Amino acid sequence: QVQLVESGGGLVQPGGSLRLSCIASGNIFSINAMGWYRQAPGKQRELVAAITSGGVTNYADSVKGRFTISGEYANARRTMYLQMNSLKPEDTAVYYCHADYYSDSYTITSSWGQGTQVTVSS
Repeated sequence: QVQLVESGGGLVQPGGSLRLSCIASGNIFSINAMGWYRQAPGKQRELVAAITSGGVTNYADSVKGRFTISGEYANARRTMYLQMNSLKPEDTAVYYCHADYYSDSYTITSSWGQGTQVTVSS
């Protein structure tokens, strides 16, 4: 009913940049917040950055100053971006899109995307 589709992952050298996109579609009355999480092999999934429908952002300390999250919620295809600059090998992980949304005027729920691989290596 609700799909989150990520794109933009890939292989990049240290110091390089990537831009991830996440498109949310389906039975969404309104978006409450969206975020990017990542999971490296053998580690727990962690929050990278999040943005509310009002534009308030939150970043993990490890990416502050390097990553920028943004979102467009004004149309039927809600889209979120993560601009990643000055990438480091420790940023290597599967990046997941997450959304908290209202399916009607009072029911809030959440969904995950399938993930996109980001590999930072020379």
